[in-house]
Amino acid sequence: MSLFTKIFELVFGTKQQRDVKKLLPLVEKINEFEPAISALNNDELRNKTREFKELLAGGKTLDDILPEAFAVVREVSQRTLKMRHFDVQMMGGVVLHRGVISEMKTGEGKTLVATLAIYLNALSGLGVHLVTVNDYLAKRDAQWMAPIYRFLELTVGIINHEKSYRVEWEDVTQYKMMTVECTRKQAYECDITYGTNNEFGFDYLRDNMVFQPQQKVQRKHNYAIVDEVDSILIDEARTPLIISGPSDEATDLYYKVDKIVPRLTEAEINEKKEPIEGTGDYVVDEKDKTVVVTEMGLQKAEKLLGITDIFSPKNSKLVHHLNQAVRAHKLYQNDVEYVVENGEVVIVDEFTGRKMPGRRWSDGLHQAIEAKERLEIKREFQTLATITFQNYFRMYTKLAGMTGTAETEATEFYSIYKLDVSVIPTNVNVTRLDGADKIYINEKAKFNAIVRDIEERHKKGQPILVGTVSVEKSEKLSMFLKRKNIRHNILNAKYHEREADIIKDAGLPGAVTIATNMAGRGTDIKLGAGVVEVGGLTVIGSERHEARRIDNQLRGRSGRQGDPGESQFYVSLEDDLMRLFGMDRQIGLMTRFGFSEEEEIQSKMISRAIERAQKRVENRNFEIRKNLLEYDNVMNEQRTYIYGIRDRILDIHNNLGIIDEIIDDVVESFVSTASNPNHPDTWDMDELGRWFRVNFYHDPNLNLSDMTGDEAREMLHKTIKGMTWERLEGIPDNIRAEGFKYVMLNTLDTKWKEHLRNIDALQEGIGLTGYAQKNPIVEYKVESSHMFLEMRERFKNEGMSLMSRLQIQSNFETKEDDFEAIPTRTQTVHSEYGQFDSVSSGSASQQNAAAAMGHSKPAPVRKTEKPGRNEPCWCGSGKKYKHCHMDEDLRKERVGRVAPPQ
Repeated sequence: MSLFTKIFELVFGTKQQRDVKKLLPLVEKINEFEPAISALNNDELRNKTREFKELLAGGKTLDDILPEAFAVVREVSQRTLKMRHFDVQMMGGVVLHRGVISEMKTGEGKTLVATLAIYLNALSGLGVHLVTVNDYLAKRDAQWMAPIYRFLELTVGIINHEKSYRVEWEDVTQYKMMTVECTRKQAYECDITYGTNNEFGFDYLRDNMVFQPQQKVQRKHNYAIVDEVDSILIDEARTPLIISGPSDEATDLYYKVDKIVPRLTEAEINEKKEPIEGTGDYVVDEKDKTVVVTEMGLQKAEKLLGITDIFSPKNSKLVHHLNQAVRAHKLYQNDVEYVVENGEVVIVDEFTGRKMPGRRWSDGLHQAIEAKERLEIKREFQTLATITFQNYFRMYTKLAGMTGTAETEATEFYSIYKLDVSVIPTNVNVTRLDGADKIYINEKAKFNAIVRDIEERHKKGQPILVGTVSVEKSEKLSMFLKRKNIRHNILNAKYHEREADIIKDAGLPGAVTIATNMAGRGTDIKLGAGVVEVGGLTVIGSERHEARRIDNQLRGRSGRQGDPGESQFYVSLEDDLMRLFGMDRQIGLMTRFGFSEEEEIQSKMISRAIERAQKRVENRNFEIRKNLLEYDNVMNEQRTYIYGIRDRILDIHNNLGIIDEIIDDVVESFVSTASNPNHPDTWDMDELGRWFRVNFYHDPNLNLSDMTGDEAREMLHKTIKGMTWERLEGIPDNIRAEGFKYVMLNTLDTKWKEHLRNIDALQEGIGLTGYAQKNPIVEYKVESSHMFLEMRERFKNEGMSLMSRLQIQSNFETKEDDFEAIPTRTQTVHSEYGQFDSVSSGSASQQNAAAAMGHSKPAPVRKTEKPGRNEPCWCGSGKKYKHCHMDEDLRKERVGRVAPPQ
């Protein structure tokens, strides 16, 4: 903190104090309504919803009715749930309504706080989404809070992975709720919809792959509250959502390459972490999760595979397969990054310890792991639709979030999402005791110390929650406890079915619970009888996480609502965080100083090194997310255009109006390519004629040779439009519109799929431009924009070529099976980053985000303005426009810019 900041806070108070001061008058207004609202009977209270909607229809704003609406929600909550919102919870509700992140400590009732802003914003009738981290919490919270909403005559829907529900009364007199299965569309049509971030995102992508408008399920993106906002918008934002379909690639190569990996040896490295020639076949970088096969390794691979040239065109995929196979063997371990269940590799999210069935690593890594585990290899899938969480959630008109730990990421929240963070004070002061880290030389000594601590506390009946960073570590610690005959529960990816029961019992006297990354479970641990007297819940961290925020979440499980409690982290110099940043080299130094294995190390230097290491990882992860967003912003512009055109084609009541627009674009594009507008005398009229005959399969004795350029352009416009509309003459409008939709959707979806495949290929290689002293992001923007413009031209040319020779029967109708551009067998993928994972474990776009780190400055994406001849080129190269892209832009000038259709 700078000296200026310290002086400023001394004079004006901290940001938290200033925020609270601004909120207090509004809370007082809410409290003034309480006596009158409490005096209403149930029918009068229920009728308030109709009154508020009438006020809004009459011109009042949500802010105008906020004090009374919040007072109504508080009263209904008291009657239905026997829970009354505290004043600090009212502050949290106001913050959420204003589109700000509300940081509230564990146990402060975030689920109840959300009801205030949800009810108020649902009155608009435009829909409210409550976004949670998993299906269990979505369903639990919706059912739990539904009595408030249903009492006030608002509908509630739930979106889970496989099913959707509406929440209805089971017993209205007892305020008891039940869920009723419904369609996904019905769940979205509810006033309030609870669901997970993945399901909301994937439903958006699927909506833009449908073949009939009525198949869309989502409404407009009006207002969303994101629970555990740091987990969703920070941790999970390092990888995009992807819908993919099977490719035609054979899978036998994965087995073939996997067989030779055990015969390769790891090379030694020098001080610069470069391989020492002749010492081995590959180098592993655990920090970045990458491998590099050496020249010696490639030569050995050629011999083992029985080929002469691994770089020949027919063997071009082998190098990629070899790299992924080595990564699968050396960087991805069973029971750590994944588990094997029912013959499948199931990814384990190391942030939460949850298994993620159905999700797959991309770029062939998942198949390489399947080959390693001798499982059946599923075909590699290619991208059909993709979006980042950043660009998905930025579509909401208003966005807010809740978490117990957001302040450390406040800069990122604002820079990417334009979200401020407001820290809400606790209702009761936190009395938890947080101990300084206990540091040991190696992991064995650390685990022995943890077990001694657990044993002592267990004897006096104190409940203990132990947080680990992986499934492997949780089971290792479990073995230590079994040797001491200490009964305990394990909560990790293998036992998540028992999660609710395990959490429910974690605060009972003498309970010992081991949890893989307990933070973010979304369930309070309530203390059993007599636990307060023995010191409350003790939280033990068995290792420091890569992010301070996750450590703080773990600490926050203890000491809720003023309860006593303690937290203690144990660290060894062999821990991943320490080892990856070189702290394991201190082991020899500590031994020379006379420290024994079991002796605790008191060292401020090591404590500061831990904090520095965490900050370095946090900064690296921020750069990964920022660079991923740079790439997806380009795709987002293209995606918005394609989805906009797709919606217009789907609208059979108005889609025929697009025909003339596309014909104009097609003619203008080719004419501008084949001619110089400044020199009409050089136009090749024969070439224009040939183009017409090739693309439209028709020659009505068209003679352009005696025409001027403008006359030829006008003639082509007139002729192509005439041919197209002639084909449609005499056919009812609805049948014509269906025929147009059939042709153009098939063409658009095919071209878009090809474009995404080409973009994947571009992303795989774009990082290499850094070696040529070029900015990868700038090169990607330029190349992908050119590829997109060319794809648009191909779509329009082919679509109108087909339309001009289409034969439509009067009884024509389309079915979903008619559309073959999008495979029916698709899967959804959201690759998760675990602790210490780098971008390289994800897709090509993420790899290039990493490649661009430290090299790139974001370059502007060209939108509408064209620079002057002597001004810098829009691509960011630094050259004058006339010496760079001017000629190419003139050629494509008439194609139009990438923008959503109006």
